[in-house]
Amino acid sequence: MALEKFSDIWARACERKGGPAIVNSLLPDTLNAEEISEYSDAQLLSVISKRVFQSGFVWRVVDNKWPAYEKAFFDFEPMKVLMLSPDQIQQRASDPALIRHQKKTQAIVDNAYMIQQINAEHGSFAEFIANWPTDDITGLWQVLKKRGARLGGNTGPYFLRAIGKDTFLLSQDVQAYLTAHKVVDAGFTSKTALRQTQAAFNHWQQESGKSLAEISRVISLGVGDNRV
Repeated sequence: MALEKFSDIWARACERKGGPAIVNSLLPDTLNAEEISEYSDAQLLSVISKRVFQSGFVWRVVDNKWPAYEKAFFDFEPMKVLMLSPDQIQQRASDPALIRHQKKTQAIVDNAYMIQQINAEHGSFAEFIANWPTDDITGLWQVLKKRGARLGGNTGPYFLRAIGKDTFLLSQDVQAYLTAHKVVDAGFTSKTALRQTQAAFNHWQQESGKSLAEISRVISLGVGDNRV
């Protein structure tokens, strides 16, 4: 099936939400490569870790506990995190001031290791993310999933969105749209579906001049429950 024109996707969102001004006010912001490259390793590890804990939890609970995490994990400085012994990690995983979850707590350490490894290979984790081409953003998703811990599904993309990297999200509404319009013909965890989805978003970006993040949000605003 031929892709729906983005102008039609846009018109539907505007009709549903009350006009272009309202839709524009709901669109996400993104940062350029220079701005993203200025993040420190500690800032990135903190955001990654928060997204890991927010997956499957009430986000407000995680937000309220995050100052305690910053204290417990040395403000997320990767080298300091990597010095934690197994006993110290276990203590943090069972600390009532934190969220008692062994695997997600271990993921903080594992993702600190990922950051250090990518730094060793590419000079800077922040620049590695900043310079990754958005026309292959699903390739970056797969790197985070493969090399990181608990960064599969939407967790990796939500991390990228949180730091301003341009990415679309496969929210329930976006998945429903892509399925209904036969943009994909495979499960969304498959490489085939990711390739088909990337191609569609690249097409809409060229057509509209909008960012992947904006296109994703517009699709969500035009269908379903607006899970953005």
